[in-house]
Amino acid sequence: MGESAYGIDPGVIRRIASEINELSKANVEVAIVIGGGNIFRGAGLSAAGIDRVTADHMGMLATIMNSLAMQDALEQLGLHARVMSAIKINQICEDYIRRRAVRHLEKGRIIIFAAGTGNPFFTTDSAASLRAIEIGADLLIKATKVDGVYSDDPVRNKSAKRYARLSYDEVIEQKLEVMDATAVVLCRENSMPLRVLDMARQGSLMRAVCGEDEGTLVTANK
Repeated sequence: MGESAYGIDPGVIRRIASEINELSKANVEVAIVIGGGNIFRGAGLSAAGIDRVTADHMGMLATIMNSLAMQDALEQLGLHARVMSAIKINQICEDYIRRRAVRHLEKGRIIIFAAGTGNPFFTTDSAASLRAIEIGADLLIKATKVDGVYSDDPVRNKSAKRYARLSYDEVIEQKLEVMDATAVVLCRENSMPLRVLDMARQGSLMRAVCGEDEGTLVTANK
């Protein structure tokens, strides 16, 4: 949503798409999970009094809107992109089928996984971990607004320490807000390396993919 209070900032979408374009040109297979918090956030709506299942379904639809925007931005750059939804919405995008997703990647297409896991009570963090494991990804990247994982909120606590490396157990035991606990446990149980980085930093995705020390790396051993 960029600097806006809500919605989609076309400039931000184009910038992210250009970084993904660089990865694709480097023959990196890319799959993306997009949240919907810039439009609707299920947990927030639930806290406001809306039934949690209904609120989560609204959040899933918001992720589809964001995914279509990203697909359009990628296609304007000449890339082939496919939106695959965990809930049936056939007139707009494909259903998520694991084997088809892998085939799209093998053909050099960008995959955008929409609608989370398709189930209420699960975040898009959990969806990202699940899809990364299902397609056999080499690395799961959590692209966020901070340049890694900190010991405390760096906005409120200027002396908060940024970690270069962490183990899954440290993240869970210290309740570090990397991803929700379910997502981290999924990564731990399936040895999926996780890197947390600042999406606003130009070139951060490419540096992470190239193995540079970008953000915070979370693995089995610190």
